[in-house]
Amino acid sequence: MSAAERPPLALSDINFFDPAINDCPYGAYETLRDEAPVWQDPRTKMWVITRYDDVRMLLHDVERFPSSRGRGRIDPRSQMIRKLYEEKGWVPAPTLAGRDDPEHREMRGLFNHAFRPAKIKELDPFIVELADRLIDQFAERGRCDWVKEFAVPLPLIVIGQQMGAPEEDIWRIKAWTDAWVQRLGMMQTDEEAIWSTEMEIEAQHYFQAVFERLRREPDDTLLSDLVNTEIPEWGRTLTDEELHAEMMADTFVGGSETTTNALAHGARILAEQPAVWEQVRSDPEHYVPLFAEEVLRLEGPVQGLFRTTAVDVELHGVTIPAGSVINVRYAAANRDDRQFECPADVDLDRENLRSHLAFGHGTHHCLGAPLARRELVIGFRALVDRFESIRFVEGANDFSHQPNFCLRALKELHLELTPA
Repeated sequence: MSAAERPPLALSDINFFDPAINDCPYGAYETLRDEAPVWQDPRTKMWVITRYDDVRMLLHDVERFPSSRGRGRIDPRSQMIRKLYEEKGWVPAPTLAGRDDPEHREMRGLFNHAFRPAKIKELDPFIVELADRLIDQFAERGRCDWVKEFAVPLPLIVIGQQMGAPEEDIWRIKAWTDAWVQRLGMMQTDEEAIWSTEMEIEAQHYFQAVFERLRREPDDTLLSDLVNTEIPEWGRTLTDEELHAEMMADTFVGGSETTTNALAHGARILAEQPAVWEQVRSDPEHYVPLFAEEVLRLEGPVQGLFRTTAVDVELHGVTIPAGSVINVRYAAANRDDRQFECPADVDLDRENLRSHLAFGHGTHHCLGAPLARRELVIGFRALVDRFESIRFVEGANDFSHQPNFCLRALKELHLELTPA
């Protein structure tokens, strides 16, 4: 059953830790938008916001809804995890996404320099060559696990190159980012959370050696910029603790995981909906960029992240107390029929196609969005250029997703492909 066919749920049945809802949350989102647009999750005690206008307002209003927060308000195991960092690695500092102005603005200036448009545009030939090289490995075979053989390696190799990690280490890094993402997803046992943290500490020791090399011998990578560029207002470069936080959250996870998820869901849509496949192939130059935007809207790679309330806030007649954790549900907002007509449909001609919130909005709009868009456009363009038809391998897919409160990631996607 496709997402569009999933019926709304009873409010009392909504549990985002239920594997069935994790696989398809859209019925739950519809119920929340219509019946409880300000809903306190009885399990986490977070307030879940789901309507488009509310989410957009909240992301814009950084005074009442700041980003900085104590992790312990979301994860009660934070003290146990902090002790592991202290004993074996580095305690990650607040990430860029977890800071408020003026610190956020000052730190973002460093990232804006490292991710400047001219720097991103220079990557195009490398991404095009990489996409073709990955497809070459399965084109003759005529079938693949699209997730493992294309959607994962494409953005991971790209960001790895920019972060000074050789391609042969890419699957080792993927194991570290998977562990980090699983802890972000809030669906682990205590033992699993300890394992995830120890995996991250293993990554810290790997990247610490890279930081130290780049301080001695700067090069032209993005990571070299991040390691060696002074933030003027701070009068210093980033500390090891700040760099380690950014390596996982804002570069390797932010720079690969979300693009992987969108590439996977986009290919699923193309295999599931032949009319969309034919439309995109009819004029790739025009339709591929539009298709990428619809994928981001329909299957938000980041389903939702967090803010807090600095003051008591009243919304739709509900008072959210100061100090509460807000779960900002981008993916629910992106299917709000108050904003998007027939929101469960792929419509490459919709007038407001680019107004989705998949990359956030306002001050904290995703700084990696330009790179992610280039990777999606180049990846989908390679798919429609290289193949005449695409379909699911019969009986090979259950379309299950990784268990995760925050992200939406297909585990695998087995495709049969007819070369053009």
